[in-house]
Amino acid sequence: MKIIHKEPEFTVVLKAAGELSEGDAPEAVTTLLAATLAAAGEPNEVFPVHRLDRATAGLLVLARTQKAAAFLSGAFADGRTEKEYLALCEGTPEPEAGEMTDLLYFDRARDKSFVVTRKRNGVKEARLAYETLEPAAAREDGCSLVRVRLFTGRTHQIRVQFASRRHPLAGDRRYGAKTNRPLALFAARLAFPHPKTGKTVAFAAEAEF
Repeated sequence: MKIIHKEPEFTVVLKAAGELSEGDAPEAVTTLLAATLAAAGEPNEVFPVHRLDRATAGLLVLARTQKAAAFLSGAFADGRTEKEYLALCEGTPEPEAGEMTDLLYFDRARDKSFVVTRKRNGVKEARLAYETLEPAAAREDGCSLVRVRLFTGRTHQIRVQFASRRHPLAGDRRYGAKTNRPLALFAARLAFPHPKTGKTVAFAAEAEF
């Protein structure tokens, strides 16, 4: 992981695809992040407060104190953060910009989310907004470049919502993609209230596709 910003209350890192984040294996990710910070000459105590799928690259914020961890966890839980992603999806969404709202069920045994039609135990609403930046017709790979803003944070949310509309993310074989490449999903922008001042701070990074 690459450190892109650090303060006494938090550190923002750029997670590579394939690296663990909170939720997959908390002890393992804490050890990895601690090693990253130690290598940069920083105190090695970290507190993950949100997660990215293991196959997803991009921005991740880590609390550096227990007080900051409680504050940031609360901010993510009650929607006081902004998360934007860049992705390649197969084909071109119709319409090219809009919102997606679905009911999702995550099957832990199969490690896969499904769009369902009715509320029941374990089913949660998922909502996002998207905008097509480059349609498939303008690219050689048959994929569209889209920007996605998450309003909820469900497991595999972007992946399953696009796949359910026959536009799986490029490289996402789990959800039906035909393209043979790494998952094309990148957490490109992250904004959240500063744990000390309460003012919104924002960070951005460029996708590698």
